[in-house]
Amino acid sequence: MTKPNNSRQPNGASTIYLGKDGRWHGRVTVGVKDDGTPDRRHASRKTRAEVTRVVRELERQRDTTGVRKAGQTWTVGTWLTHWVENIAAPNVGENTIDGYRVAVYHHLIPGLGGHRLAKLEPEHLERLYQKMQATGSAAGTAHQAHRTVKTALNEAVRRRHLTINPASIAKAPKVEEEEVEPYTLEEVQRLLAEATKVRNTARWVIALALGLRQGEVLGMQWDDVDFELGVIRVRRGRLRPRYKHGCGDRCGRKPGFCPQKINTRRETKNAKSRAGQRPIGAPDELLHLLRQHRDEQARERARARDLWTEKGYVFASPTGEPLNPNTDYHKWKELLKAAGVRDARLHDARHTAATVLLILGVPDAVVDAIMGWEPGKSARMRRRYQHLTSRVLKDTAAKVGGLLWGTDEAAGRATPEAGQSPVPAELVVHVARLGERRVPFLHRDHADEVVARWSEDWPDHSAEVEDWDRWRWEHQGPGGASAPQDRMPERAVVFHARALFVPSGERVMTGPPEQWSVSAWEFETDAYTDRASAWRTARRPGTGQEVEAQVRGTDQAAVEAAFAEACAQAEDRALHPGKYGDTDEW
Repeated sequence: MTKPNNSRQPNGASTIYLGKDGRWHGRVTVGVKDDGTPDRRHASRKTRAEVTRVVRELERQRDTTGVRKAGQTWTVGTWLTHWVENIAAPNVGENTIDGYRVAVYHHLIPGLGGHRLAKLEPEHLERLYQKMQATGSAAGTAHQAHRTVKTALNEAVRRRHLTINPASIAKAPKVEEEEVEPYTLEEVQRLLAEATKVRNTARWVIALALGLRQGEVLGMQWDDVDFELGVIRVRRGRLRPRYKHGCGDRCGRKPGFCPQKINTRRETKNAKSRAGQRPIGAPDELLHLLRQHRDEQARERARARDLWTEKGYVFASPTGEPLNPNTDYHKWKELLKAAGVRDARLHDARHTAATVLLILGVPDAVVDAIMGWEPGKSARMRRRYQHLTSRVLKDTAAKVGGLLWGTDEAAGRATPEAGQSPVPAELVVHVARLGERRVPFLHRDHADEVVARWSEDWPDHSAEVEDWDRWRWEHQGPGGASAPQDRMPERAVVFHARALFVPSGERVMTGPPEQWSVSAWEFETDAYTDRASAWRTARRPGTGQEVEAQVRGTDQAAVEAAFAEACAQAEDRALHPGKYGDTDEW
């Protein structure tokens, strides 16, 4: 057979050949190196069949998961150390990195650190989780180790030190979520009575009445308490201190017990989400306690004299320093013992507050705002924190009895007249339940379509279709009778813009970009608008002198133009309040 004039393989193609050493060799191009040259991998075997299998496997990896990057040979230990100190530490919060370091240095490296990173198998991880639990670690600790190694190995895959993440395949340790029993109202009253006998009484009232997290309470400053409006603003959280020796490590103690210890961590950090930064209405009784607490703190300040460090914290040490979360925790345990109630975590006070809101029938949206739950997670958090107490169960049973047998007269519910059929088949109303909103439709396909498209826009919000009979909708539907829609509603995008101006005319705030546009249906026109643009300026109530400009509309260009006009008027209104008749408002 005549050999072709050009038998050379095209650039980048795999090659298999017999070398002068008598062995078969294969070369496969799998990508490009950091310097821009082709990354060709070499394999050598005794037979052509063996080297062909290796070449085909490299080609398969290249075309599917990718071939592991050449270079440093990582072990699990060296990669985890590099990841936690150089990749994770600069990019996550202080509390998060603390959890990562515990998992890496106390569990993962001692248990898996000697493995070659590329040779780590899911079974290695699963055996480690089993061993951890067999030696006394809680299932939650093993699960934290699993989440940490999964995150670390995901980064290794992104950087092509691995082709697949074995932690994504390994079965995570099963964590049985413990059912928390909130305190009864009687137990809460006993705790509150005992709290009046100890220092920082208001601290425990806030925990039990409002459900603030420990860090949120300890990070609160007096600027966050508005006594006139009756509002507490949650803005930041207290961080657990981390110390280093101030004595040059000569005391022989741990850094936290060094007489000259130095805190290496900032005291607080801002709330990480918009849901976390929130205003909360405070009961008058709590505001009264806070005023008393402020007076007592002033007396402590006078007693401390030059030892006092003014940092503005609502709950501070006798010298003005922020409270240590560990000390606060032990004070909670002492309070439980003194009140004679069962032992529980400090965080269980938050469960109690959420359950009290459930008993009071507070709407879910208000509960989410008080508790600081993000919209996408609020339903899951309510299920976790709000517990069905005996009072809730009895109230629910009474409502069911009233609906089925007409015995709930005390609740003022209407019942059908004698002989009236409660479910006329021809009068079914298909109600699209969109979060907390219910919209009635005459046709099931319209309700299904709205629910489907709503779920696309808001995947973390509940949406479903409920079938109501007409009589029930008109007499028991939320908000009274509402005519079912006989056509598919229109959907539009609404653009928003917002800015705030102080008396000097300076703009101090502009609406976040994520609020710029939202999906809105025509049945939401009360909350939005069907106009191309609409704007207004107003002096904010309670602030006295700040002027807010707000714009919304369905046309982006029109909204942008209107926003410039609104800002111009808001700036002028801030500078000249008398011109707009605002002088009597503040």
